[in-house]
Amino acid sequence: MNDGFGHEVPSRHAQQMHRGVARYLVIIGSTDGAVARLFLADRSQVAEFDAGTEEVTHMTGGASASTGATGAEWDRALAGHTAAERAAATVYELDV
Repeated sequence: MNDGFGHEVPSRHAQQMHRGVARYLVIIGSTDGAVARLFLADRSQVAEFDAGTEEVTHMTGGASASTGATGAEWDRALAGHTAAERAAATVYELDV
């Protein structure tokens, strides 16, 4: 008899590394309106959502912002956007 008392005992949880903390929030225009994208410190994208959401307001409060994501570090991350969209983008550096 097992210790499940009639219920199946769940298997042991596999420990895995957690994803890093999002470091950058980029608000960038697109054909459907503004999009908010979250990036890790290495500029890999972890989330994308509508820039008009309440969460964007909370994340940008007190965060330092700069205009333009035209640097070489953003080339791969924002490859699907035009140069004009990237120049007009707002990049927020989030507190960790």
